[in-house]
Amino acid sequence: MTTLPFMPVQQRAASDSGHRFDANRHWAASLTLGFGAYSDGDRSITRMNKSHHYGPLRVQRPFYPEGRDGCCHVYLLHPPGGLVSGDALNIDVTVASGAHALLTTPAANKLYRADSNGVAWTQTTHLKVASQAILEWLPQETLAFDGSRGEQTFLIELEDNAKCLGWEILGLGRPASDLPFATGHLEQRFHVSQGGRPLWIERQSLDPSHRRFAGKWGQGGATVHATFWAIGLADPAEAVSALREYLPANERWAVTFRRGVLLLRYLGMDRNEAWDLFLQARAVLRPRLTGHEATIPRIWLT
Repeated sequence: MTTLPFMPVQQRAASDSGHRFDANRHWAASLTLGFGAYSDGDRSITRMNKSHHYGPLRVQRPFYPEGRDGCCHVYLLHPPGGLVSGDALNIDVTVASGAHALLTTPAANKLYRADSNGVAWTQTTHLKVASQAILEWLPQETLAFDGSRGEQTFLIELEDNAKCLGWEILGLGRPASDLPFATGHLEQRFHVSQGGRPLWIERQSLDPSHRRFAGKWGQGGATVHATFWAIGLADPAEAVSALREYLPANERWAVTFRRGVLLLRYLGMDRNEAWDLFLQARAVLRPRLTGHEATIPRIWLT
């Protein structure tokens, strides 16, 4: 009988599964989507013409709640429901000229506490929109648990005359359970360009141990950070005025327009308030950007 060499339980588990469970753990998943515009008589139909995945990232079939010649709605699925140490998610979306796609998620994305080795997770989203194409990036909120460590990166590449509307809502901790985001470190990065020209480059570091986290000159202890963007508006000044007139007036949000990008920011304590604010902002901006009313994805109503 052959005697097998002794292997610690963790090492055997890593060997059997193909994954590591030590400080070098790395669990990758990726999703690549493509959308094109196709002629059907006198109509132009957006179809998902590419869907490649690796690991636990999927999409449901496309939906057309706005009609077959309307926007193509797609739901991104991540069955684990959140990110843990070592996860590396990569989402790559390309929208060809003449196409109009809307991407959202069925539930909130959760960022779980880091493991005993403090290994971080990463999530990279790369959106490419061709001239005369429209992309709406509308995920449900992201919830960061105490002790989470990771980095979110958004890369948005637009050709001239491309249009993009999107948001990112981040809730820190679980206030309802009296579990604040007291430890950990998150970093968000945004890089938006059009025609190869940088429009918006930003890096935000969220570290509870830094004075900026609680200081009134910084975050002021806010537990919800949210950013809404719109690019390609025909009359940005009128759109900004419409938002300021239509949205409920308070000190928790502000809107600006610079270098071709309209940015609506929320900094407060209530992710439901941020969500409602962004829904109202989309109702104002979507008709101005796309010429269509702000249809609600069905998955938000379930």
